Amino acid sequence: MGLLDLFSRWPVIRQLRDKDATGLGASAMSPRSRQLEPRTAQADAVVKSVCPYCAVGCGQKVYVKDGRILDIEGDEDSPISRGRLCPKGAATFQLVTGNHRVQHVLHRRPGGTEWEHIPLDEALDMIAARVKRTRDTTWEEKNDKGETVRRTLGMAHLGGATLDNEENYLIKKLFTAGLGIVQVENQARI
Repeated sequence: MGLLDLFSRWPVIRQLRDKDATGLGASAMSPRSRQLEPRTAQADAVVKSVCPYCAVGCGQKVYVKDGRILDIEGDEDSPISRGRLCPKGAATFQLVTGNHRVQHVLHRRPGGTEWEHIPLDEALDMIAARVKRTRDTTWEEKNDKGETVRRTLGMAHLGGATLDNEENYLIKKLFTAGLGIVQVENQARI
């Protein structure tokens, strides 16, 4: 390999030779960069989703291969965000796939002084048992006047700002008709 051949591979020389004034054309490419392709090119499915961070509801496209997420990008078909994501929305991929993601729950048993790690499934079972126990112990079939009320005042629900109208409707139906909870509110109205 001669000195001239070595210099001809230098990007600045290629830029001058190819009259690529901005350095954004072929002169900026290396053999490795010519072979690169986006992560999304290998996806076998694209699933439309909504960003979970705030009430805006920006559209996202989730690229999946073999049941694993390859990438998450803004959905240009979304009338809300038109393919754009804020920094938090753009970092959703790391939120979902990062090894820093919490896979357990910290729990302190009644009367305990130390936190312990328990699996998420166990924590969900504990929550379900407590909801059922609270509903059963605070259930009112009739009020003081003898009127049928079929309710519990022992629990309440406060929804998050990312929930849309349809989700809030379904939550309201679940908590009132399914569980008899009458104190149901949404953070968006507070």
